[in-house]
Amino acid sequence: MPPGMLNAPRAELVEKLRLTEGRMLKRAAILLFHEDPERWITGAYVKIGMFLSASEIAFHDEVHGDLFAQVDKTLELLLTKYMAAMISYRRLTRLETYPIPENALREAVLNALIHKDYSSGTPIQIRVYRDRLRIWNPGELPPTWTADKLLGPHESRPPNPDIANSFFRAGLIEAWGRGYDKIREACEEAGASPPTVELDGGLRLEWRWQVPSDEPAPKPVTTEVTTEVTTEVTTEVTTEVNRLVAALSGAMTRSELQAALGLKNNEHFRRAYLLPALAAGAIEMTIPDKPNSRLQQYRLTHASRMRRGARGTK
Repeated sequence: MPPGMLNAPRAELVEKLRLTEGRMLKRAAILLFHEDPERWITGAYVKIGMFLSASEIAFHDEVHGDLFAQVDKTLELLLTKYMAAMISYRRLTRLETYPIPENALREAVLNALIHKDYSSGTPIQIRVYRDRLRIWNPGELPPTWTADKLLGPHESRPPNPDIANSFFRAGLIEAWGRGYDKIREACEEAGASPPTVELDGGLRLEWRWQVPSDEPAPKPVTTEVTTEVTTEVTTEVTTEVNRLVAALSGAMTRSELQAALGLKNNEHFRRAYLLPALAAGAIEMTIPDKPNSRLQQYRLTHASRMRRGARGTK
């Protein structure tokens, strides 16, 4: 679409995208542009969970809003909170390499949101483990297609053509059925394994990768039920969480906290201290809507401050 169309009145933009029927809006218009499409379309959101095992969850998030916002917010959470990047250096340049190439992950999230069956009432579900990531989308393939057909050359047959067309007009996807080709090409270019695809009451896309043997495993945590946080995990709070809480004074940045604890390994601090403390509701972000903000700091939750105060009076 011409760049000038972005400045056009919303009604004109919706009309240009063929998102009306007579004087009525199509459901696709609500999904694409309304800030709360769930008022009309149940399950129009994304669930993300960090799993310690098949049955134990450490923490989770839900991503709501219009579909364009869901793409951006989902990717931001996966890349800043759920997946660990390997750190390397090229001369003085610091490089971060994720187990899944960012372009491939973005294409997978786009495909899930664009091709989902929105009549199912079920959200897209993304499970992240130490060694794999799984995207389950309640969508269906055309009746004669198999998973192999999807992974090979095929024509474009989107189940939600109005949604697909709008993402195409926005320049975010192609319109030639090359989504999985692009995922595979991005993985090959980065030297990563491509995902597997299975039909499992919907469409399941899964990446697996090798975890370094010296990488500390995420430790399960627990939390008291407070107004700040609840969790489904029921094991003990770790020593590391208690150490972090004791070291926290006021609002501190990640680097300040790590220095206060005398820790040099960034990823060990993130997995063993920071993420479990957040999941346990022991600490909270000062800018929760922007977890990757350069201004991000961490502080004690109300429950932690109350516990610290109670100990100080004994």
